[in-house]
Amino acid sequence: MTTSLQGGINRMMEQIDGPIATFFSSCVHCGLCADACLFYTETQNPKYTPIHKLEPMRRLWQQEFTFWGKLMSRLGLSKPVTDAELAAWEPLVYDSCTMCGRCSLACPVGNDIVYMVRKMREGMVVSGHAPDDIKGATQRAIELGGPMGITFATLQAHIKHAEKETGLTIPVDQIGADYMMVLSSAEIADFSEIIPAVTRIFDHAKVSWTFASDGFEGTNSGMQLGSSDLAAELVGRLVKAAERLKVKYVISPECGHAYTALRWEGPNLIGRPYPFKVVHIIELLDELRAAGRLRTEGMDDTRLTFHDPCQMVRRGGVVEQPRKLLKQVASNFVEMPNPGVQNWCCGGGGGVSAIERAEPLRQVAFKRKKSQLDAINVNTIVTSCSNCRNVLQDGLEHYHMPQQVVGLTELIAEHLAEKK
Repeated sequence: MTTSLQGGINRMMEQIDGPIATFFSSCVHCGLCADACLFYTETQNPKYTPIHKLEPMRRLWQQEFTFWGKLMSRLGLSKPVTDAELAAWEPLVYDSCTMCGRCSLACPVGNDIVYMVRKMREGMVVSGHAPDDIKGATQRAIELGGPMGITFATLQAHIKHAEKETGLTIPVDQIGADYMMVLSSAEIADFSEIIPAVTRIFDHAKVSWTFASDGFEGTNSGMQLGSSDLAAELVGRLVKAAERLKVKYVISPECGHAYTALRWEGPNLIGRPYPFKVVHIIELLDELRAAGRLRTEGMDDTRLTFHDPCQMVRRGGVVEQPRKLLKQVASNFVEMPNPGVQNWCCGGGGGVSAIERAEPLRQVAFKRKKSQLDAINVNTIVTSCSNCRNVLQDGLEHYHMPQQVVGLTELIAEHLAEKK
């Protein structure tokens, strides 16, 4: 990708649509978005105020799309956006924003700051001011199939291991299956126990499903980077695989931005509707529970809580389903302070966990999650996002906290009732 300051500015201006113009003009500078952002609350540094992270884009809007801004620009009374300024803003737009959506939820006039950050990143990429870590991950995804360099051969090895563990055959490239299962790189590399877990669950519930050899990776680093073109290419691979296999549903993995990219952004990215439906794995499990097809036995007496992944809960509305599933298998479930849509981010979404230089700031921001956990004194944290899981484990280790982190899907699989 060719990068330049003017190209980035032009790209950023292209992103200033009606909603963004309205958001900038309606901002009342109340500061409530700051109190909703863990990077601000844990540092008290005003530069981490969410709306401030958009200042270069706001000035472009003012200079190019408002009467007084145009006049001041012509008279030389306004400061142009410079390359040095975009370089200085890169850590604000990427390192200190997980695009969790809590600021958008807090805005009293309804400004979607996450939407604005997502659009600003489009210009940052073209200007050459995007983190090398996310650029590298996206390049690996385009060239190899996944941001961690994982190929289908890696998944095949895990499939063979899961088949040996479960005694069940795992379908691959099964044309006409109802569901196509998609995973994230983190699930394959770090939490591969989800493969035997879903295998047992789907066998138990008699779900018709398959993996696709050409569409198994759901992580969309193109969206985290801020490149619609690359995001569209990654989504397009999944769509083509699903269409080839003629499935009715695609199962989004336990990965926040994979869910957002595939379910909410995907049709707009590829420019057409899907011939199938997208469902998060937790939504499907709850549907199976409600239909009486997911029968469990025994209760986990461990004092545990649930960490709500931002993209799934706040941005996607999947709030009650994980709680219904947990109450089926956990007798000592307690909520964190500010649960559900008000929950605080783990601090690593939106690509932040992939940025090495952001780690010190991310650990400071994790103090907000630490305070939530300290308030309820639990032994286990259950979640349904592999990225959250990694970030939570890092934070717990950094602050020498004793809790363990487990995936909800695996917890359900451990309590499946015996076949009759």
